Amino acid sequence: MSTPYLIKRLLLIVYTLFIVSLIVFAMTQVLPGDAAVMMLGQNATDAALAALRTQMHLNDPLWMQYLRWVGNVIRGDFGISLRTSQPVGPAMMQALGRSLLLAVLSISLMLVIAVPLGILAAVRRGRIADLVVSLVSYLGVSLPEFVTATLAITLFADYMKWLPPTGYVPLTENFWGGLQHLILPVCVISVVMIAHVSRMIRSELVDVLHSDYIRAATLKGLPRRTVLFRHAVRNSLLPAITVVALDVGYLLGGVIVVEEIFAIPGIGRALIVAIQARDLPAIQAGTLIMAATYCIVNFIADLLYAVLDKRIQYD
Repeated sequence: MSTPYLIKRLLLIVYTLFIVSLIVFAMTQVLPGDAAVMMLGQNATDAALAALRTQMHLNDPLWMQYLRWVGNVIRGDFGISLRTSQPVGPAMMQALGRSLLLAVLSISLMLVIAVPLGILAAVRRGRIADLVVSLVSYLGVSLPEFVTATLAITLFADYMKWLPPTGYVPLTENFWGGLQHLILPVCVISVVMIAHVSRMIRSELVDVLHSDYIRAATLKGLPRRTVLFRHAVRNSLLPAITVVALDVGYLLGGVIVVEEIFAIPGIGRALIVAIQARDLPAIQAGTLIMAATYCIVNFIADLLYAVLDKRIQYD
């Protein structure tokens, strides 16, 4: 992978975040509500409101407010929350850490289950194993997260009493207790991804197994296991990388239902709370942090493409 390509991709990330920052700033400006009134309350005097607006530079032109906000963000200052009166950056980064922990555990569980299922379905195509994997995949895609979460809580928490139903405990405070609270949400999130990835690996692996270079490798007398895992499976995993990279964006913002049901204070839930409270600095910080994380994950996915398939050359 060439250095010019890396520079080009990094510049593309910067450009993407610039566009996102413009959109986020513009959207927060049209939201109803006055930041000064939110901070001082409805009973604040006009003089106090005017003084606070001047202190917060709310009377400046929008372009000046945007440049000041971007400059502060570059320095790591995302502003002060209108809801809690605390710095937004540390709170959002803590919420991002919880969501990333949930995402990493969910993706790890998905890979452990989805890859073998996809390989099994492709190798046993048209047989009982393939039909069972297909049925599991269809069920995983069909069931919404709130249904799966409700069933999991009812069965494993309320009925069997194996796991706690809701709540979040940091692993640094109580590792086993925190892990118990993460098992159900991780399994619920993994169900949909297992369905997607296993079907994709199965489809790609079936095509690869019928390709010319696989036939050539077989005719050379290579063992079937070597042909399958060293050549076929490695190439069939490439599309799955894209799916996993896209799923990270889904995990950060799309699992708000799971975070809400299991009371996990992730960044998706924090962003929803900020929107409900019209907390403009928190909305801006949360959206920008999620966009940056998504860009970085897709950049890493491109790097993995080149590592797994030497035929791919980025110029």
